[in-house]
Amino acid sequence: MGIISRGFSGRRSAADAKLPPGQYLTTDFPVLSAGPTPHIPLDQWEFVIDDGTNVLRRWDWKSFRDLPTETFTVDLHCVTRWSKLGTSWEGVSVDTMLADVKTDASYAMARSYGDYTTNLPLKDLRNGQAWIAFRFDNKDLAPEHGGPARLLVPHLYLWKSAKWVRGITLMHHDKSGFWKVSATIFMGTHGGSSVIRATNDVASRNSGCSTGRNGDGTDDHTQGSRLAWSHRGPAR
Repeated sequence: MGIISRGFSGRRSAADAKLPPGQYLTTDFPVLSAGPTPHIPLDQWEFVIDDGTNVLRRWDWKSFRDLPTETFTVDLHCVTRWSKLGTSWEGVSVDTMLADVKTDASYAMARSYGDYTTNLPLKDLRNGQAWIAFRFDNKDLAPEHGGPARLLVPHLYLWKSAKWVRGITLMHHDKSGFWKVSATIFMGTHGGSSVIRATNDVASRNSGCSTGRNGDGTDDHTQGSRLAWSHRGPAR
């Protein structure tokens, strides 16, 4: 059973013209947890890129923080139907972390402390689309939001942005992650664009905005994870 905490309230307004259909605007940062929040001491934190067999790159907290960082502003959209616009972050681009990794893999599995995993195409992590974020709103990222570091892939629904991330496994073939999606998908339009949106059947069973723990399913990145409109990307 998920634990819904603060922030799950909101109303649609004129500003919601920026939102995918069915979303509501919030100024809070809602948290949905499927289990206890991990607390990882920085001297025990590490991030590993592997191919399922071999470690390709490894960072401890110090070496990770020595990497070039970026500050960026993006809109967040959760499959549980809230949206938060213009959020400010600091992190290391996944492009930077993959710069010295030679691979012809097409897929990636993000892995978190607490054993959460989520699968997605590797192309969704490249070309300035994803970061390992460690600061939010000019403050160190709080554990409830995935600190000390989380994956952030804002052009996908937020359940693909694994909290408490500890590594990425590169894969030649797609594999399912933590949540199994068996949802109704519907088609619609928003601003003349095609829409594919997972319904609340997914939202009620995934920890999308917190990507938490405890469950026995898998997930499917191809249905319900991609933002429900195609004409507008996240703010940069």
